[in-house]
Amino acid sequence: MAKTILIVDDSASLRNVVAIALKGAGYSVLEAADGNEGLKKLDGAKINLIISDVNMPNMDGITMVKEIKKMSSYKFTPIIMLTTEAGAEMKEAGKAAGAKAWVVKPFKPEQMLDAVSKLVSP
Repeated sequence: MAKTILIVDDSASLRNVVAIALKGAGYSVLEAADGNEGLKKLDGAKINLIISDVNMPNMDGITMVKEIKKMSSYKFTPIIMLTTEAGAEMKEAGKAAGAKAWVVKPFKPEQMLDAVSKLVSP
């Protein structure tokens, strides 16, 4: 059974690029356009990994990570932040919130898949 990955990003084109790479590597993919929508996707279904942007409308990625870590079903789900934010302060905030990895945009799909494979196998 394929592992399921939730992609949370306000850019539909970026979600598409990430989804194509993940599906090509054998993963099942769910998508959300912001943190609020991302939280709604966490409805008890098994999610093996979450990939999230930081800067999004309605609810940013760091806030979403903090909310996810409060949920008993998902508090141990690994989260990769995929963002244009490269500053040490923002990375620390992400790590403190519970993010396991940080990938800076623009990125190569192989780079993202490498980070994904370290946290969950297909």
